[in-house]
Amino acid sequence: MVYMKFDKKKAWILNFSVFILQIFISSTALDVTQYGAIGDGATDDSQAFLKAWEAVCSGTGDGQLIVPAGMTFMLQPLKFQGSCKSAPILVQILGNLVASSRGRWKGDKDQWILFTDIEGLVVEGNGEINGQGSSWWEHKGSSRPTALKFKSCNNLRLRGLTHVDSPMAHIHLNECNDVSISSLRINAPESSPNTDGIDIASSSNVIIQDCIIATGDDCIAINSGTSNIRISGIDCGPGHGISIGSLGKDGEIASVENVCVQNCNFRGTTNGARIKTWPGGSGYARMITFHGITLDNVENPIIIDQHYNNGDSDKITHDKSSAVQVSKVVYSNFVGTSKSQYGVDFRCSDSVPCSEIFMRDVKIETAASLGSGQVAQGQCLNVRGVSTLAVPGLECLALSTDMLLSAELPEQTCSFPQSVQPNTVPMQDPSWVYGSRGSRLGVYSVVLTSFISLVMHVLG
Repeated sequence: MVYMKFDKKKAWILNFSVFILQIFISSTALDVTQYGAIGDGATDDSQAFLKAWEAVCSGTGDGQLIVPAGMTFMLQPLKFQGSCKSAPILVQILGNLVASSRGRWKGDKDQWILFTDIEGLVVEGNGEINGQGSSWWEHKGSSRPTALKFKSCNNLRLRGLTHVDSPMAHIHLNECNDVSISSLRINAPESSPNTDGIDIASSSNVIIQDCIIATGDDCIAINSGTSNIRISGIDCGPGHGISIGSLGKDGEIASVENVCVQNCNFRGTTNGARIKTWPGGSGYARMITFHGITLDNVENPIIIDQHYNNGDSDKITHDKSSAVQVSKVVYSNFVGTSKSQYGVDFRCSDSVPCSEIFMRDVKIETAASLGSGQVAQGQCLNVRGVSTLAVPGLECLALSTDMLLSAELPEQTCSFPQSVQPNTVPMQDPSWVYGSRGSRLGVYSVVLTSFISLVMHVLG
């Protein structure tokens, strides 16, 4: 009789354990293959992705959407629209997304994948987003899509993905606030036209950190309407450097302020730290710091060009009466080599000169092709400011040994905005189990093994 009671007790423990285990491993996350996505790289999976998005946005799956590993999904232009009932929404891209070629493109040519009007969006994973740009690049004058665009997405997180061969810019932010972008790899051939890595417009409180970017245009471009931008740990090259602008085209009133670019490397780029504005514009670009910059064979390591004319500033024969005001710019702790004879090139407006330009602890030498170890030259036009311990020195900048002692250090702009700072800590891995075609989180293996061992111990 006692033996029978013990058997019933063991059976109850076993059944209860299985019940708890089923609850633990159950996943509410949605997998795009549940909605008909094939993932063979040839079949158009666009409608399946839209159906999956509609479900997750409406609150199904606890706001978790998975693109499983080991599969390639061919997609036509897609618009993932908010607002959503779920917040946050986490899109886990573990597989590969590939765009249609130009000849088979259907629909909007402004962008390929658009997320719009979504609060608390997280897009992450170790998958790849391939824009198939080679079929577009030879059509330079025609409309070409940005690969991944975010519009009006606040509290946005983007991390971990690889982005390759966009027809134009790889990533574009517009009207987004409180954004963190990290650990991306962006790659396109040096010859590919206008393939910016990350473009920012009309956005604020943006952090970009620890990314490797190699493109045919700007690694990062900061356009009008932006403020409180923090960029760090970027390895840029090839490409056109990290640029403020271009600003003021067609008489535009531009505004960029409170930008910090720090601890970045430029390798074989056309430019390093660049500010570019069109003649005839107005507005301002101010409170900008470039700090802790390493240069390796960079053609224009430090450049301000207020005569920018789509790359043809030398063709400007007269100064216009208006220009975007460039002021309160700091260049500090620069070291490395220039591919050209000029390490510093300031070309500012006669009517609106660049003011409060500070250089400190700058040492730029010529690259081996020009005779390594020689001091690079500097040239300047219509610039007012101060320099100390700067090589090359500039006659247009006053020399000072106690630079900025009585003034507010512009490097203070490198502090992170309080509204963004807490979110820079890497988020924990999502606590669900991926679909059968994805991969399971390592924590589950540990917990499940421990749980099963405990049950077996009790039963034994």
